[in-house]
Amino acid sequence: MSVAAQNGAAVPAIDQRQVMGAVFASCLGWALDLFDLFVLLYVAPVVGRLFFPSDHAMLSLAGVYASFAVTLLMRPLGSALFGSYADRHGRKGAMIVAVVGVGISTAAFGLLPTVHTVGLVAPVLFLILRLVQGVFVGGVVASTHTIGTESVAPKYRGAVSGLIGGGGAGMGALLASLTFLLMSSLFPGDLFDVWGWRCMFFTGIISSVLGLFVFNSLEESPLWRKLAAEKAAKAAAQTRDAAVEIVRSPLKTLFSRDYRSILFVNLLLTIGGGSGYYLTSGYLPTFLKVVSHAPNGAAAAILMICSIAVVIASVAAGHLSTFIGRKTTFIWIGLIRLVALPGIFLLLPTATDIVTVGIYAVVLSALGSAGYAPILIFLNERFPTAIRATGTGLSWNIGFAIGGMMPTFVSLVAKETSQLPVMLAIFLSAISVIFLIGAFIVPETRGRLDQPATRNAS
Repeated sequence: MSVAAQNGAAVPAIDQRQVMGAVFASCLGWALDLFDLFVLLYVAPVVGRLFFPSDHAMLSLAGVYASFAVTLLMRPLGSALFGSYADRHGRKGAMIVAVVGVGISTAAFGLLPTVHTVGLVAPVLFLILRLVQGVFVGGVVASTHTIGTESVAPKYRGAVSGLIGGGGAGMGALLASLTFLLMSSLFPGDLFDVWGWRCMFFTGIISSVLGLFVFNSLEESPLWRKLAAEKAAKAAAQTRDAAVEIVRSPLKTLFSRDYRSILFVNLLLTIGGGSGYYLTSGYLPTFLKVVSHAPNGAAAAILMICSIAVVIASVAAGHLSTFIGRKTTFIWIGLIRLVALPGIFLLLPTATDIVTVGIYAVVLSALGSAGYAPILIFLNERFPTAIRATGTGLSWNIGFAIGGMMPTFVSLVAKETSQLPVMLAIFLSAISVIFLIGAFIVPETRGRLDQPATRNAS
């Protein structure tokens, strides 16, 4: 396959400052993105009452999580659009537009009227804005999840995978926790239902400004610059081959016979990893409020510690995959998660003090994120540079979109809040099995990022 021609030229030199800049930008971009998404999870009970009111508390909560799932369902479209652009024109431009778009759309939620003001128009406007936000979020994944790992040395790619994927998520959640703690202090009690939740959404504009400032000076990854140089050389020589076609049509190539089976198998891991994340870190803010009845201050403190644990666990799991391989890491973490995640959720309601609740929450968060920490570099290694942003973005976002619907299903299946621990344990058992099946099926990919495209497709 002529895509392999992209490996014929030497990778352009890149200094350590550029490497650190690319890794920082990838991590920050994903952190800011998930900060904007986590804001909704932290105000879910309030938003449920204001936009999806119901006499049944669980139905109202399910409405909020359904709106969260709507955003996730739009992420594959964002990956297709922005990933295709990133593969053809560079990761930097796609990243800037996507991150700024997410921040602006998040801030816009703070301006929305509620059901008590405009009736059914309120949830409709809320859902439309969630759809728009989802497209931009998908675009962030396509760019941030490639440029960092493409820039760093092979021995650090596993750690960077964990730092961007899991660490970025942990930092995003940490920023959201700090924001929630601040807004809860500034707007105590009933004031939070009036202004606190709006101000939390308004902070999205900060991520747009910060993202624009940081990413504007970012260098393109050396692997993409190498591909761009070869494309320019071929154009100058008036040659046309498959490599040029693939750059022009990454989506078509991704769904071709050579790569579509790779995409589908990848989904077993991303569905399992995404579900595990959203049912642990994603559901914990709500669980601590409606099941553990933790005060706002205590819940915020626990979630901040959980965020730190996520960063540490993700980097450690990602780096472990560099030593023992991606596949072996997935298998071992999958086996641990199969037993530990359901068990801890069943134990959480029995905790009689806030310290024990915090310990359980920290372990849940760490294990939930460790499972998908090596997935980013694994996906990068599954696709050649010419379609890497599109392939990684779609594999990640389709899986995480399905995973993101799991909290909605849990909230719908659980008739009462007292049933949440059991339902979460059942769902986590099922998705852990899916994750393990994927771990046993996929090939080992460690070291393939720099190899010819024909070998990546195996």
